[in-house]
Amino acid sequence: MHVCFFLSFSKQKVIKLVPENLLKKRKAYQAIKATQAKLALLQKRKVQKGQSLKFRRLEEFQRNSKRRLRDDVRLRRAEQRPPPPLPPAKNTLAFAVRIRMIKGVSPKVKKVIQMLRLRKIFSGAFVKISKTSLNMLKTVEPYVAWGFPNLKSVRELILKRGQLKMNKRRIPLTDNVVIEQHLGQYGIICLEDLIHEICSAGKNFRMVNRFLWPFCLSVPRHSARDKVGLLKDMGEPGPRAEDINRVIRKFN
Repeated sequence: MHVCFFLSFSKQKVIKLVPENLLKKRKAYQAIKATQAKLALLQKRKVQKGQSLKFRRLEEFQRNSKRRLRDDVRLRRAEQRPPPPLPPAKNTLAFAVRIRMIKGVSPKVKKVIQMLRLRKIFSGAFVKISKTSLNMLKTVEPYVAWGFPNLKSVRELILKRGQLKMNKRRIPLTDNVVIEQHLGQYGIICLEDLIHEICSAGKNFRMVNRFLWPFCLSVPRHSARDKVGLLKDMGEPGPRAEDINRVIRKFN
């Protein structure tokens, strides 16, 4: 009897202990697989709703690579040249309009365009003329047209397309009370004061310009079918001096 009990006890399976680090690895691997399965299911639901998958051709990568390389070479050559001279003292304000696509451009060019607040094509913004701003405009010269607007162009732009930026929302410039609430501490209480501060590029220009939303110029409906004609009307990118007033009046 005692011998049978000893044999049955000796035949029991011994449970092998698993190291703690191996258990942690298994747990982390299971969590990764669960996350991947969840993302795959969400992507499948999006495709089923009608959102087609975006395929990028090899030609697109090649075109973007050439454009990025061209920007890098252009910027490297510009660093070796002397800086652009400052315009006459009477030209203290510039208006920049983005008229070219920036898909695949150099990261430095893209960053400068974001600093100028020209994230959308055919959008424009005022720039105060200085040594730094001229270097920035020189960096984005193949994609941006800029020049010196007069008082009439500034007034027409602000009156027709001026919008305030409040809590990430656009509010049309129709009430002087809103202007006084946000810019009254800088001595700007009405629309005329705002136009004067922008046109004269005064000491509070930076705050006032940040208060304005970038201007979206009006593009004709036929531009999708006649891109050549649109670009011909818009003109070439780069410095345009006083000719920027014609662009503003045509597309305002």
